[in-house]
Amino acid sequence: MSVVDHNAIELPRISEAEVGDYLALLKPRVMSLVIFTALVGLVIAPGHIHPILAFTSILCIAVGAGASGALNMAYEGDIDALMSRTANRPIPRGRITREEATAFGLILAFFSVMTLGILVNWLAGGLLAFTIFFYVVIYTMLLKRWTAQNIVIGGAAGALPPVVAWAAATGSLSMEPVLLFLIIFFWTPPHFWALALFRSDDYARAGVPMLPVVAGPDATRLQILLYTVVLVAIAVAPWPLGYFDAIYGITSLVLGAGMMALAINVYRRREGTPALRATRRLFAFSILYLFALFATLLLEVVVRGVMAAIG
Repeated sequence: MSVVDHNAIELPRISEAEVGDYLALLKPRVMSLVIFTALVGLVIAPGHIHPILAFTSILCIAVGAGASGALNMAYEGDIDALMSRTANRPIPRGRITREEATAFGLILAFFSVMTLGILVNWLAGGLLAFTIFFYVVIYTMLLKRWTAQNIVIGGAAGALPPVVAWAAATGSLSMEPVLLFLIIFFWTPPHFWALALFRSDDYARAGVPMLPVVAGPDATRLQILLYTVVLVAIAVAPWPLGYFDAIYGITSLVLGAGMMALAINVYRRREGTPALRATRRLFAFSILYLFALFATLLLEVVVRGVMAAIG
């Protein structure tokens, strides 16, 4: 008779994950920004899209963003465990394995792309697939751990949702979604580098070559200022070019002045508590800046509709 070594029997792992853990994999705060910018792209697009198809489009874009977040966390579980900002995510806490997160993300990615392509159109589906690929493969796997320009190049993925939504509504592309893309693209570096300035110890401990870790805080402050100048110029440009109306133009000028003032303050204040306070203020205001800028475009659509009804 053979003796069975019960200690050698590997019992199947019982998952401790709850619904909230899987929701956390979707990066809901990032997803909310994706949904909002995509909604703006959908609403300002010309023509008419059936409400059910509009809802389907936004839902697929949101799920695609969640898939990207899950796959990102699956790949970065090791560095998330080393950073205080991310140490409580489901994978570092051991509530979800990297394999489970990968399977979850791949399933969401597949169904979001296929649903958008089949039910809406394949231009939008293809752009969503490219967005997920760019964020997961180009940014997460190739850029983030190897270059200080990770956020600059990788920011393209976060800038694509309004382009995907426009394509869903029209089946084509034009200058307006490209302008929205450029605004988010140039907004991303000052936004995330402000965060990286007061989280640089986290990134250094995890071995992530964010700009403050590689080039130092002073070089980062200069880059924040330069990118903010470009951002403000690009954000204002659609008004004189005739793509967006005066409500947007004036709002972009006011918000741009606020961004510039805070970026200059970050550049000037380099030591101690004043420097930390300056970077935190810029980071917080940058979120308000992008939200208010895109909300103004929604307001323009409403005003235009009211004026048409009155006329």
